[in-house]
Amino acid sequence: MEQQPGFEELCREMHHFVEERNWEQFHTPKNLAMSITIEAAELMEHFQWLTNEQSVDLIAQDPRRSEIIDELADILLYCLSFMHILDVDISHAILNKLERNKERYPIGTMPVID
Repeated sequence: MEQQPGFEELCREMHHFVEERNWEQFHTPKNLAMSITIEAAELMEHFQWLTNEQSVDLIAQDPRRSEIIDELADILLYCLSFMHILDVDISHAILNKLERNKERYPIGTMPVID
């Protein structure tokens, strides 16, 4: 099985892609925040007006599944670019956020829906 790239390699690849095209000039905090939101809206559009059950069925269907995966990739690519301009270690940020969430939402405090 082929080794999948790690998070740092994905960050480097995205940065290299942007640099090769001289897109740094467009990658401002405002533009990247807007781009993340726009791509998230495009993801939501696939599920608009569906029931929960229909949304589960949808992700099993090609070509819609492929389109949804592309939207998720677009969102994450913009997040990687935003991370780069913030000069933040996203792995560290995620682990810190998870720790804060554990304190905020201890086990057993959230209702379980059957």
